[in-house]
Amino acid sequence: MPGVTPPSGAPAFPRPWIFIRGVPNMAVLPPAGPPEIAFAGRSNVGKSSLINALVGHKGLARTSNTPGRTQELNYFVPDGHSGGMDDLPPLAIVDMPGYGFAEAPKAEVERWTKLVFDYLRGRTTLKRVYVLIDSRHGILKADKAALDLLDKAAVSYQIVLTKADKISAPALEKVRLATIEGVRKRAAAFPDILATSAEKGSGLDDLREAILIAVSI
Repeated sequence: MPGVTPPSGAPAFPRPWIFIRGVPNMAVLPPAGPPEIAFAGRSNVGKSSLINALVGHKGLARTSNTPGRTQELNYFVPDGHSGGMDDLPPLAIVDMPGYGFAEAPKAEVERWTKLVFDYLRGRTTLKRVYVLIDSRHGILKADKAALDLLDKAAVSYQIVLTKADKISAPALEKVRLATIEGVRKRAAAFPDILATSAEKGSGLDDLREAILIAVSI
């Protein structure tokens, strides 16, 4: 990523991390503190699995086959009481509610949408949102609606393709190029597209580097 250098001596992410709070509404949002990055994506895109793989903690973000299990903004931070954490830049990870599932009542979807938009437009410590797209499907209608919301909130975001191990290399490259074209005219979209596999661990170092750069700007 030309023009920006990650923090000197920045360590890998796998360290002790802890869950600090679930936020069902803005009234209980934690006070603004360290830089935050957030993860968004359709239900069952592999968001919780990717967060767990990213920080090396299998049970941190809860995974489920039930669409819409994440119904709050879930906050995770490095455990400040563990040794060696002084080298890790201050950072909070926010797991956002999944979107795009038809089973949830309309009122619930509207409530989650309002929570997400209020958070996006009002959180000054939010540095970037990582929007997860299933590499087997590319950008779908529900993803476009989420990107529209991010554009409206004027929040910087970057696309992360998930489950990259589930398709062939040529197919993955085709999806990557289509995704680049799909966000090319979106002003808030970061141009680089990352491809990851939580199961195989591929692309995680690139994602960690992107996050460290984002929180250092």
